[in-house]
Amino acid sequence: MASSTASQSQPNYKAADPILLTLFANRFMSVAEAMGRSLQQTAISTNIKERLDFSCALFAPDGDLVANAPFIPIHLGSMSFAVRYQMQLHGKSLKPGDVLMTNSPWAGGSHLPDITIISPVFDTKTHEIIFFTASRGHHADIGGILPGSMPPTSTSIFEEGAQIESFKIVDGGVYDHDGLVEYMVHKPAQYPGSSGCRNIKDVESDLKAQIAANHKGIQLIQAIVDDYGLETVQEYMHHIRSNAEQSVRNLLRDAAKRAGTNILEAIDYLDDGSPIRLKVTINEAEGSAVCDFTGTGCEVRGNLNAPISVVHSAVIYCMRAMLDMDIPLNAGCLVPITVVIPEGSLLSPSRTAAVCGGNVLTSQRMVDVVLKAFRACAASQGCTNNLTFGAGGKDKDGNNVTGWGYYETIAGGSGAGPGWHGTSGVHTHITNTRIGDVEILERRYPLLVHQFGIRPGSGGKGKWRGGDGVVREIEFTEGLRGVHPL
Repeated sequence: MASSTASQSQPNYKAADPILLTLFANRFMSVAEAMGRSLQQTAISTNIKERLDFSCALFAPDGDLVANAPFIPIHLGSMSFAVRYQMQLHGKSLKPGDVLMTNSPWAGGSHLPDITIISPVFDTKTHEIIFFTASRGHHADIGGILPGSMPPTSTSIFEEGAQIESFKIVDGGVYDHDGLVEYMVHKPAQYPGSSGCRNIKDVESDLKAQIAANHKGIQLIQAIVDDYGLETVQEYMHHIRSNAEQSVRNLLRDAAKRAGTNILEAIDYLDDGSPIRLKVTINEAEGSAVCDFTGTGCEVRGNLNAPISVVHSAVIYCMRAMLDMDIPLNAGCLVPITVVIPEGSLLSPSRTAAVCGGNVLTSQRMVDVVLKAFRACAASQGCTNNLTFGAGGKDKDGNNVTGWGYYETIAGGSGAGPGWHGTSGVHTHITNTRIGDVEILERRYPLLVHQFGIRPGSGGKGKWRGGDGVVREIEFTEGLRGVHPL
């Protein structure tokens, strides 16, 4: 039985100045926003540059999330796990100019196409690590049995592409191209039926964009330290997390009062019938809660399994989404929460389990279950509506043929709530990306988009109507290796 709470420390800081609290919250968020702009401007893939399927964030020396910009919710809650894993692995051996790369779900990743780049930030005086900057981007192809690296038929993680526990892509300022090719191209191709990355040039360019974005974050956070001093910066980093913590404690107390009970329960099901069960037990005196997923279905043979980092992403997102306050998403949101996940379930699967669908479908159902338990709003479209296609990979002789992959999440309708209608044709909850622009798609890929619009009447009628979904009709103008919805 896996159980965890957010890490926390209790230094003896003086009371926060409300003006400085707001100032630092916005300064920290502006670092993440600037990282995101840098990444978008320097990336070349459609998925990152156009669809904005990436996230950038700032982390404390202990790996806790400090601040982010409004990027992808499924990334932000789980990235702390990735930072902490690398800290435990490398300890104090990290030095200025080091940059780490990881995507393994068991090292804090979500699914394999989401590659995380982590950079330590050193104090220029003490040479101690004072922050981490990190960026996570969804790369359109990292190998595996099908182009796009999101195979709907995968039953093992080895079929889903390159898996990297930890790789120092930059060592003391020296970039390791050969090591990247080994991890991304050669190693995935060793698994029967799988190919290496089908377009390493694009992936490498985007990874370099992530490295540059992290470096931008390092420059900006060091400028803040120069302006205010490290002690003041760390003090307000603590205050911001404490503010989020107290806000969630108040939210939990209010939820129990509105429901008339301190036990909130909900259950929902995946398409294969697997249940996701949640029992929230609220301690009103403390303003804390235990989110217990006991009773959730066991690990499945397919790819709807979700690693525990994804579960925490869903929970921290819901806590922040239910707060009617303008505060940054940070680790403080999870301090009052204990998450209990049954081992061997589809929310805590084995290390070889396929997981690509868990990040985009199961995660969305988890959000639906949490919001249902808190009676916050109705469910959305239930998944992120993924479409992937491409070409290339191993030929009949086993040779790796250069190709390409494309991946997008198609919008749907958001659920209605007590007092509002749902919104039509939007990305909701776990995904916060754009859909591929029609003109760019038709220019870059062998296809024509015949129809893209709202699907009237599909959202559900009632006093408060659910948002309508969309229709997207695509014609391919040449043969492809595979076209797969997930």
